Amino acid sequence: MASFNIVMPKMGESIQEATITKWFVKPGDKVEEDDVLLEIATDKVDSEVPSPVDGVVKEVLFKEDDTVAVGEVIAIIDMEGEAGGDDDSGETKEETSGGDSEQKEDKDSGEQKDDQQSEPDEESKEPGARSSSGKFFSPVVRKIAKENGLSESDLDSIKGSGLNGRVNKEDVLAFIEDGGEAKEAKAEPKTEKAASKPAAPQQPTQAAKIEISVSGEDEIVEMDRMRKKIAEHMVSSKQISPHVTSVVEADVTTLVNWRNRVKDEFQKKYGQKLTFMPVFTEAVAKALRDFPWVNASVNGDQIILKKNVNIGVAVALPSGNLIVPVVKNADMMNLAGLASNMNSLAAKARENKLSPDDIQGGTFTITNFGSFDNIIGTPIINQPQVAILATGSIKKKVSVIETPEGDTIGIRSKMYLSLSYDHRIVDGMLGGKFLRRVGDYLEKFDPERTV
Repeated sequence: MASFNIVMPKMGESIQEATITKWFVKPGDKVEEDDVLLEIATDKVDSEVPSPVDGVVKEVLFKEDDTVAVGEVIAIIDMEGEAGGDDDSGETKEETSGGDSEQKEDKDSGEQKDDQQSEPDEESKEPGARSSSGKFFSPVVRKIAKENGLSESDLDSIKGSGLNGRVNKEDVLAFIEDGGEAKEAKAEPKTEKAASKPAAPQQPTQAAKIEISVSGEDEIVEMDRMRKKIAEHMVSSKQISPHVTSVVEADVTTLVNWRNRVKDEFQKKYGQKLTFMPVFTEAVAKALRDFPWVNASVNGDQIILKKNVNIGVAVALPSGNLIVPVVKNADMMNLAGLASNMNSLAAKARENKLSPDDIQGGTFTITNFGSFDNIIGTPIINQPQVAILATGSIKKKVSVIETPEGDTIGIRSKMYLSLSYDHRIVDGMLGGKFLRRVGDYLEKFDPERTV
């Protein structure tokens, strides 16, 4: 009987691994094409993996909560009624379970994998996947070991908690934190080819453990998976980027009056609620075109100026967690397009229906503290971006108004804009000018603008 390998699918351009959160099948179960086999999760998005074939589940190679590298075989299905298939053929097919994996076939040799291999370790033919002792280490494990200067003997000494004693990501990080001495990795000579490749992300230093006293009246709540990931990203970002925050106050009276005047017409015409966020996003997109170094990433000693302006907008979820869907090519949209796109992404986020692509590729992020009636905030940069803007609530204030006839006192609608930026490449002058430009675009909003 021919076998079919189900591999961990690639969930996005920068996603190298995913966590198995739930299996819906077990060995011996009969499945049909498109039946859901398992649920997987990346940093923030959950996805279901369907079966691409009919058959019977032969093996499940990883447990729930295991983190698996993209391309690794996670299950094997025996296909029933396969033409030309019999028990002695040993024919095995490999599937990406999503059509997006970077799994490669050796078309030149025409070799096929033998389904009589009982060890999942054998599925990896990558050079150096096994140590000299014969122990298998996934690409993710080897990458973490390299970044932390762990030798092969260090890896061999780690007791694995994965399937058949396999060492996984958590085992390596625990080794580094609890007993392993992370050595400084040897510098590798630079080559033109290596320089063109994205640098491996900096591995955050493990924070020192703090002893917490717990009384009998205290409640202990375990972090869910998303909260754990958010915590990791926030700590990592503060360790990677030296944060600086600048603040400006913007007089948005003209904008507020315009929105109050046109919001009903806008909703009737486009079927979309008009909030201030599309206008904020439009102003940011314009300013990013004016200051391309803020629309960038840092790659080692290189600065990558992003071609597209893809703006992430933070959305608070009913669970209390946060997710950042991305408006792609925001600088090419009008207000109606931005409002429609952002409302759709926010609705999908709250219903847990975002696709991996919806949260990938952001080049800048906006977080709206004003939605919780906060006037100001100092947000943490969303890596690998180099800046993030926080918009505060709009408040009416008694202000001095400068006119050609002299200064007067009046009631104005004002708000604070705060920009956190990566001081490695964004200095105070650049950050300050960019932030002031965003404020200027909002203050000079055209009151005669039509919807």
